[in-house]
Amino acid sequence: MKPLICVPMGDPAGVGPEILAAALADPVVKNAARVVVVGNKAVMQKAAAIAKVNLPVNLVKENLSGIKEGVLNLLDMNNMDMGTFTYGQVQAQCGNAAFEYIKKSVELAMSGTVDALATTPINKESLKAANVPYIGHTEILGDLSGTKEPLTMFQVLGLRVFFLTRHLSLIDACKAITKERVGRYITLCNEALQTLGIENPSLAVAGLNPHCGEHGLFGDEEDREILPAIMEAQVAGIKVVGPKPADSVFHFALKGAWDAVLSLYHDQGHIATKMVDFERTISLTIGMPFLRTSVDHGTAFDIAGTGKASAVSMVEAIRLAALYAPNFKGHSAS
Repeated sequence: MKPLICVPMGDPAGVGPEILAAALADPVVKNAARVVVVGNKAVMQKAAAIAKVNLPVNLVKENLSGIKEGVLNLLDMNNMDMGTFTYGQVQAQCGNAAFEYIKKSVELAMSGTVDALATTPINKESLKAANVPYIGHTEILGDLSGTKEPLTMFQVLGLRVFFLTRHLSLIDACKAITKERVGRYITLCNEALQTLGIENPSLAVAGLNPHCGEHGLFGDEEDREILPAIMEAQVAGIKVVGPKPADSVFHFALKGAWDAVLSLYHDQGHIATKMVDFERTISLTIGMPFLRTSVDHGTAFDIAGTGKASAVSMVEAIRLAALYAPNFKGHSAS
């Protein structure tokens, strides 16, 4: 049976509902997964009309009995006032609704009712307007699942990229590159790849400085912090190499040299993946009791409700969730 993927609808005022509607009608999604949406019926019906797809709504209860194929399986939270709803604007009711969709989806994932989550965009300002005390998906999911340090991985085509640091200034990211942190993340990345079903995974660690510092000529972080961590991981039996120059490591990983790359800071890995294929760059959150994939773009308020948004990322997020879910759940069960 196809994996059952749960998709929280996201911020109703953004492009999430319309790209979700378009994705549900896409043959790739139909062939890969069964999908249930946690959202609002009226918003999803408007989204289907905007996306110009015919999606009959099949309302399901919280036990998700009666899931069908070729329709919009919807757990309707009925939490929107459509009389005051407006596309493309920060609205407290939208921030609150988006949080409620995520919360219910996490409950379904934690109970094992669904096999994985694939999330649509939410808006930080809308969350703030609703007094939701989180800045984004990762923080919400981590707290609701009791996960202290969710691990982020990007995948685009055959390239997988992990992040040693994410939302830090560049100077703070450099300060965070310590032997202990690098070593811990090498272990986490190795475990995450195994969780996704990759046996005996190989990992490359990107360098920080030009030419990996040229043995101290352009910085000593590689010799002082990164290389010692890699050597200790190798002794522990982990298949890891590096540091490798950042101007080439992602290219060779894309060609199949390694199963993944550990990027040292936010833009280093983001630029590498998005230059391969912006729309197909998908974020995976690993290390929680369930797998989560996500589109890697925002609510795009400027085009919300117009039908101009591409559904490619949403299709790919659901496809990857369905691809990895069986291995993830099997690994978790063991």
